[in-house]
Amino acid sequence: MSDAAPTLFSESLPLTRQAAEREAAALRAEIARHDELYYQQYAPVISDYDYDQLVKRLQAIEAEFPDLITPDSPTQRIGGRPSEGFASVPHRIRMLSLDNVYSPDELREWEARCRRTYDGPFDYVAELKIDGISLALRYTDGLLTEAITRGDGLTGDLVTENARTIRQIPLRLAQPLAADIEVRGEVYLPLSAFRRLNADLEAEGEKTFVNPRNAAAGTMKLLDSRVVASRRLAMFCYELFADGVKPFATHWESLEWLRQAGFPVNPHARRCATLDEVLAYCAEMESQRMARDYDTDGVVVKINPVRVQDELGATAKAPRWAVAYKFAPMQAQTRLRGVTWQVGRLGTLTPVAELEPVFVAGTTVARASLHNEDQIQRLDVRQGDLVIVEKSGDIIPQVVGVVTAARTGAEVPVGVPEYCPGCPERQVRLVRPEGEVAWRCPEMHCPTKLRQQVQHFASRPAMDIEGLGEVLVDKLVREGLVTDVADLYALTAEQVAALERLGEKSAANLMAQLERSKTAGLERLIFALGIPDVGRRKAQLLAQHFGSLAALAAASEAELVAVRDIGPATAAHIRQWFADARHQQTVARLEAAGVVTRLDSSGAGTTARLAGKQFVLTGTLPNLTREEATARIEAAGGRVTSAVSKKTDYVVVGENPGSKLAKAEALGIPLLDEAGLLALLAG
Repeated sequence: MSDAAPTLFSESLPLTRQAAEREAAALRAEIARHDELYYQQYAPVISDYDYDQLVKRLQAIEAEFPDLITPDSPTQRIGGRPSEGFASVPHRIRMLSLDNVYSPDELREWEARCRRTYDGPFDYVAELKIDGISLALRYTDGLLTEAITRGDGLTGDLVTENARTIRQIPLRLAQPLAADIEVRGEVYLPLSAFRRLNADLEAEGEKTFVNPRNAAAGTMKLLDSRVVASRRLAMFCYELFADGVKPFATHWESLEWLRQAGFPVNPHARRCATLDEVLAYCAEMESQRMARDYDTDGVVVKINPVRVQDELGATAKAPRWAVAYKFAPMQAQTRLRGVTWQVGRLGTLTPVAELEPVFVAGTTVARASLHNEDQIQRLDVRQGDLVIVEKSGDIIPQVVGVVTAARTGAEVPVGVPEYCPGCPERQVRLVRPEGEVAWRCPEMHCPTKLRQQVQHFASRPAMDIEGLGEVLVDKLVREGLVTDVADLYALTAEQVAALERLGEKSAANLMAQLERSKTAGLERLIFALGIPDVGRRKAQLLAQHFGSLAALAAASEAELVAVRDIGPATAAHIRQWFADARHQQTVARLEAAGVVTRLDSSGAGTTARLAGKQFVLTGTLPNLTREEATARIEAAGGRVTSAVSKKTDYVVVGENPGSKLAKAEALGIPLLDEAGLLALLAG
């Protein structure tokens, strides 16, 4: 089966029991595979609609043959299983998912089912369905004490520290309704924040996220709440419980209380007297979906009176009194004209689909990502094919499927070029390292790869050489003035001034920027070198640990793995990079040019002061924010973690500490207030 379009079934119901048993088993396996991709790897390969069709087909078979229902059938589950790395916490009230409908007729059928159970009057509340991840917030005596992901609906991950970084979430309620309050909502990543995050990850040579929903899910899974804070997650709240029950007569009243209590409630929520009003709202919201700074994939329609909700009840999976009206997928079909292979700074080839222009999700798309050769083979995409293009928000469009029924026989298979397209003047044969999915150009002086490397070296997070942009880099490489990043420091003002559309003033400015960049610092230099799998964070850790580029270059894989957050794969990449004679020459030339390749003495002394010490922060400090305290500890060589364990050396305690204080006391771990921390930092 293609990842893009479920085709497990071709026969219509009814089936023979033997055929039904085979298909049900295949469907369960396929749905489980997509659950793993979605919930654990954050890398879905089919649309929500196609996934729902798989589940609906399985539901239909199980309705026809109830004895085929198994305890582990996806139809008996609520959602994905909890991630590893966080404590699992049971939900006090099951956290259900929603059934979906895709048309006005299906929504009317849902209403008819509700009215067969309850024939009295009721109205509705319609809310935008935010494309994020569900979260439950627990407040005890007005204080936020726990934040739990949905998990499997019965048990979720305890992610309180990460939730605290979401600035919209109140940490204390001014007038709590009850001693125990639970607020549920959807955590999402604004599209503007998503674009910044992917741009930063790409600049650091890290893997980017497919869409904002996966970015939000991956961010909430991080164990380092400081990184979570930097990504600017947001939340909309939609459900309220007080002492285990709904405290108001209607859902709308709950939303009003949440607003007044300071919780973020989506401003587009609307009361609707009739289903026709609901359908008009759905059409209005769908027409505006591209105008918002967050992804929405539908409208959640809820019956407003709580007494009606109670009477209708719920299935094992979803409430009967609410349903998700899903928007049409942001997809379009167009013809694949050809495939262009782009070369990145590490020599990686990426296939890009050249398309007949098509309007998708608010923009005209003429190019779309095909990711790698394996994706081309999975889709069996061919030049001339009618392909399905999908675009969520304003991320890079992707080819997600092929309309094989439209083939004429004239389509041509897409092959990987034998030679690097970025080395036009010589034939450089591409290589595919064992265990990797990407083809690479092995030539160090590949002009296309070199341009990307120089731009990365000069970028703001790296050596921050202002004025050395794409156009100038292209001229320097084309003229042969730069064949390696070290050549930048051998440039003369006369050489630069002689380039087209440049003059003496521009040349002087560039020379000043190059001179300034020599003191950018060791961690920026390590990042600028473009070592595979070494982003800004790892560059910082390596700089603090080794103190000089020479020590890093001489380190064994075992010594590298001993550095926090440096795994075997990264260690192998570092060793391979420094073992290359051409890279050794680059490093020697940078040092000879006067580029600083060591930590300064004050930095080195600071790094050693708390080396190896592990800290946990809890509560609010009187003067330092959590980020500032963490930065000071790390600058002194210490490490801040989110959980107290026997390995913890100190717990820093502020006002309103959480359960970490009790655990620290039980383990006998030394406690510090802010003054004690500052004294320790001062030595």
